[in-house]
Amino acid sequence: MSVAKNLPNLSRRTFLVGTMNTGLVMTLGTVLPGCSQEQAALEFSGGDASATFSPAVWFEIDGAGAVLVNIAKAEMGQHVGTALARVVADELGAAWDAISIKHVDTDPKWGYMVTGGSWSVHTTWVQLCQAGAAGRTVLRDAGASLLGVTPEDCTVADSTVSAGDQSITFAEIVRNGDVSRSFTDEELAALPIKPASERRFIGKDTAALDIPEKSRGAAVYGLDVELPGMVYATPLIPPTRYGSRIIDIDDTAARDIPGYLKTVVITDPSDTIQGWAVVVGESFPAVMNAAAAIEVDWEAGETAGVSEADILAEGARLAADGSTGVLVVDDGDVARARAQAASTHNATYRTATALHFTLEPQNALVEFKDGKCHIHAGNQWQSLILPYLAKALEMPETDVILHQYYLGGGFGRRLFGDQMIPAALAARELGQPVKLVFQRPDDSRFDCVRSASVQQFDASFDADGALTGIEHAAAAGWPTLSMAPGFLAPGVDGNGKFDTFSISGGDHWYTLRAHRVRAINNPLAQKTFLPGWLRAVGPGWVGWGVESFMDELAERAGEDPIAFRLARLDAAGKNAGTSPNSVGGASRLAKVLEDVRERSGWGRELPDNEGLGVAVCHGQERNMPTWVACVAHVAVDPDSKEVTVKKLWQSIDCGTVVHPDGALAQAEGAALWGVSLALHEGTAFVDGQVRDRNLDSYTPLRMADAPELDIRFMESTETPTGLGEPPLIPVPPAIGNAIYAAAGVRARDLPIRI
Repeated sequence: MSVAKNLPNLSRRTFLVGTMNTGLVMTLGTVLPGCSQEQAALEFSGGDASATFSPAVWFEIDGAGAVLVNIAKAEMGQHVGTALARVVADELGAAWDAISIKHVDTDPKWGYMVTGGSWSVHTTWVQLCQAGAAGRTVLRDAGASLLGVTPEDCTVADSTVSAGDQSITFAEIVRNGDVSRSFTDEELAALPIKPASERRFIGKDTAALDIPEKSRGAAVYGLDVELPGMVYATPLIPPTRYGSRIIDIDDTAARDIPGYLKTVVITDPSDTIQGWAVVVGESFPAVMNAAAAIEVDWEAGETAGVSEADILAEGARLAADGSTGVLVVDDGDVARARAQAASTHNATYRTATALHFTLEPQNALVEFKDGKCHIHAGNQWQSLILPYLAKALEMPETDVILHQYYLGGGFGRRLFGDQMIPAALAARELGQPVKLVFQRPDDSRFDCVRSASVQQFDASFDADGALTGIEHAAAAGWPTLSMAPGFLAPGVDGNGKFDTFSISGGDHWYTLRAHRVRAINNPLAQKTFLPGWLRAVGPGWVGWGVESFMDELAERAGEDPIAFRLARLDAAGKNAGTSPNSVGGASRLAKVLEDVRERSGWGRELPDNEGLGVAVCHGQERNMPTWVACVAHVAVDPDSKEVTVKKLWQSIDCGTVVHPDGALAQAEGAALWGVSLALHEGTAFVDGQVRDRNLDSYTPLRMADAPELDIRFMESTETPTGLGEPPLIPVPPAIGNAIYAAAGVRARDLPIRI
């Protein structure tokens, strides 16, 4: 049973409006949602030592000059608060030591709340620039008035407005000046944004604001939160995600365990949680021991016998059937190219099920107080889970408040906060706060895994050996279909809808005479588990097929793999790019590829059983491209077939680099996870559940296997795009292609086994 039917029909346009416009709520020109015009005027009045200046919901300045930047994005190790605060501070003209950040709880005034898709900086760049520029303009004008000069005579820097030998601080202006000016939307859009040459924080070395408390152990994660009178809980997970039903529970043995209280059967009106019970006790050891002692008789759902092989076989069947799926790309005449082909080349690429395995297991602490449901947890997509919670609790969304904390790993798993539902239902039934914590094996069984996938590629060639067309079919479970169906996009021919997050990367920037891409949902995967978004999402596995197949085509043509790619990155037609997100188009991808070719010493002689492989990507999405080129150097043991990745080079063009240290950390982490997914991690479904549930058998990359990394960011002043995920995407195909160069073995499955 799918949960899609329970989801509000959020559209892609609603999301964009929510993040790009509603989230701005510039109260210099418009009123905060839920506020009257009088309330807005009161909030921004000056002349009082206790007053604060808050020209937009994104920041406020108090009478002492302290600048608090509100962060509506989740912090899970990427230092997103520092990046966003840099944008505000630069445009505002604030001193960096005056800046602090706050990760906010849910409230309609923040607009649509989501942290994923490498969207955070990109989707907030304009609104934060405008917010900072508006604040700077008001402070400059108010400061000029207090100094008795014209605004044109003033400069703003280091939280000070200066004119000649006179100056006045932000603190003095907030206390004494008139900061009540308002702006229309048109005036906001026309505000002068600082040129790159005048930036002091963006792209410069400054301390990350979240590091000190993390280093001291003072950072608070969801798992750390406690409330008076709370009890602990852990779930009893059914044998299938959907369709399971509890027939009987015997907790006789648990009653003798000190601290055990009771077992609560969960009835979820949203139908998200099916066949669950929650064990409740006075301590977490008590509930762990009780859960092990309790016997549950379940009636399993229909997928109890499904295996990984079944899912892959269904994907292969669908991909091979040309009538299936939804058209995502349909350029030229692929059918004609196929019919007139002098020769063809076909290949199938697959990926195994992959887990998130966040260091912090799923958890939620829930309390009902004053008619409101308060949920304490780290979450990536508050606006997605709130409607589910409201439906499960049968109460208005406005009465459910998510209190945000640091995430001990997200990687896409915390995009869906489904663990909050049983915690909330149990807390309401018990009438006291409940802290639900997953044990690791249950966390793995309950994971929204990256679906196993199958990709079929069919290329056509004319009598001269020239490539005339490629058809690409990709089949997998679709996260968006179950959790956010309003995000499904229409096919290019108007027939059907597809999950963009399960096919991005197929719509690449190579110029081809004919190109067709079909996105196919695998219904067996869809009903066996809840497919989820894993770091790099669709491109993380789609790119594996696209870039590996490009190498196959280069070999068939007898061309160097980099030269073969560069010949097709000509920025012609739709690949020319558009302003502001993809200025330069494929020419920028060609530049990073040329850069990494030079830095890696491509084409040099290597010892026996070693090889270099290359791959490129345009990042998470075509309309927000981050250009990445990767070269991998591998060695293959001829006897054991063990693969060692010796070094990775990456050249990255993500436009303006806002937080250099954070950007490098993001790229390094993503690249290493790419190695992990390529060679080390993956699981399989057995009897309707994942086989590997802990780190004794699920084996991500270990430190001893980490390669040397050489990562370079291209100088750019273009619009900043995403960075959390793109550097992962080209790593697996670059490794696969390097293995072929080293050992002559073409890998077509992830994880790679030769």
